[in-house]
Amino acid sequence: MTVIQWRDYKKTAVQRMRPYIPGEDMVGISIASGDTPELGGMIAVNPKDSTDLWYVSKQFFEDNYEPA
Repeated sequence: MTVIQWRDYKKTAVQRMRPYIPGEDMVGISIASGDTPELGGMIAVNPKDSTDLWYVSKQFFEDNYEPA
């Protein structure tokens, strides 16, 4: 098996998100297996497919995003 080296990439687009509302119905929103939705988390949407939604954890959001 060939090992492929990891490289760093930076996003060049703006990501549309809205705050997660505690207790909201998460049906249809992808959540990573290690995440638990919490206050401060965000819901992201694919700008080319409004049905493609995913949860972004509070810590990941704080570490990686700022207002555009």
